[in-house]
Amino acid sequence: MAKTPNTTPILERLTKLALAFPEAHCELCNSHAAFRVRKKTFAYFLNNHHGDGIVAVTCKVLPGENAALATTQPGRYYLPAYIGPRGWVALRLDLPKIDWSEVRELLLASYFLTAPKRLASAARAPHQV
Repeated sequence: MAKTPNTTPILERLTKLALAFPEAHCELCNSHAAFRVRKKTFAYFLNNHHGDGIVAVTCKVLPGENAALATTQPGRYYLPAYIGPRGWVALRLDLPKIDWSEVRELLLASYFLTAPKRLASAARAPHQV
């Protein structure tokens, strides 16, 4: 049986990035997390979801962008079960090197697509970005 990596530092860093956005909060459920703004989810942290052995962050993206990312970078991106067809993409966080600026940009784009306009505007302000 393969050893499961320690995902605590990854989740801690991801949480710090996600909670930097206005009114964002995190809901933990076992080894997964949902990042929400008000009552809407803008990202999920998945750890071995349905036994797939993958650690990833999933986010909303613009229409068609999820398929494009999964097709052009299949080692890093994939369409997550259930929500992939609804415009979500997953970025693997269990690879040897994580580009945290890319993770932040993916989170931010998803936040912009999910948050009310007033909050999204506040996230664009220089002191937030």
